[in-house]
Amino acid sequence: MKVLITGGAGFIGSNFIFHMRESHPDYDLICVDKLTYAGNLETLASVINDPKFTFIKADIADRKGIYEIFEAHHPDVVVNFAAESHVDRSIENPSVFLETNVMGTQVLLDACRTYGIQRYHQVSTDEVYGDLPLDRPDLFFTEQTPLHTSSPYSASKASADLLCNAYQRTYGMPITISRCSNNYGPYQFPEKLIPLMIANALADKPLPVYGEGINVRDWLYVEDHCRAIDLILEHGKVGQVYNIGGHNEMRNIDIVKKILAILGKTESLITYVTDRKGHDMRYAIDPTFIHQELGWLPETKFADGIEKTVHWYLENHGWWKNIINGEYQNYYERMYRNR
Repeated sequence: MKVLITGGAGFIGSNFIFHMRESHPDYDLICVDKLTYAGNLETLASVINDPKFTFIKADIADRKGIYEIFEAHHPDVVVNFAAESHVDRSIENPSVFLETNVMGTQVLLDACRTYGIQRYHQVSTDEVYGDLPLDRPDLFFTEQTPLHTSSPYSASKASADLLCNAYQRTYGMPITISRCSNNYGPYQFPEKLIPLMIANALADKPLPVYGEGINVRDWLYVEDHCRAIDLILEHGKVGQVYNIGGHNEMRNIDIVKKILAILGKTESLITYVTDRKGHDMRYAIDPTFIHQELGWLPETKFADGIEKTVHWYLENHGWWKNIINGEYQNYYERMYRNR
């Protein structure tokens, strides 16, 4: 089996590669990543010389380049993690998100149509559903929840999902989609909430919290997410959307305080800043369907997962410090200069 994984040098994509290497050691894994600011080849150092792993630097929106990759490798399965994903950046520059998240998805779908695949899996987000009110804890996102986007990022991801649905219905392509809640764990780029708070706390720098910090997110440990996608690839029904949730709803401010407590830092480091434009109040996924259909449930409680995550960042200073000082961007050149 040949599995093409786009965005594999990013946070969730790299963890998925590690999961697949362990769970399916006989698979050939082909990683395609543009290595933008959030793609870090250093993350893949443990597999970069594996004979059953191939890394290719490419942009999924580059039709010629993607077709050449399909022509050379003929993947059986494609899993698309590649995406611009930071909401704040989408507010500043929406066009980049449309180019990668929408047009890039179309290029991949066209390549799959042209060369043939057994399965195309689109990794999406619960943000396509918009948000839920804080005073209705009984409400959850299900696979039937209408799309109702709030940011250019979520609009671009919803557009890609609709494109996948259209290709599945029009061309009969073997497509599945998963929509996950907020991921956390090792190798997350330190612009996102949890790694940013860890890095700033360790440096005794202010911890910026939007508004009053009362926005609620459903947190999913990245390894649980990878297990779910693997199950969908193996047993998921073509044309189906699967919601992957963590059953770990937390207010942002409570997460920040938990990180400070683990690190033994004072809450005086917390600094409240102007709220994000169009900031969704609450995300919460009901994962009943994927549990009933595929037997998946999250295994990692937030209290355990956040402890593991904080300790991973404590033990891997070099990885995230290279990102903060920009050194990680030179890793590709060092690795491939003489290849």
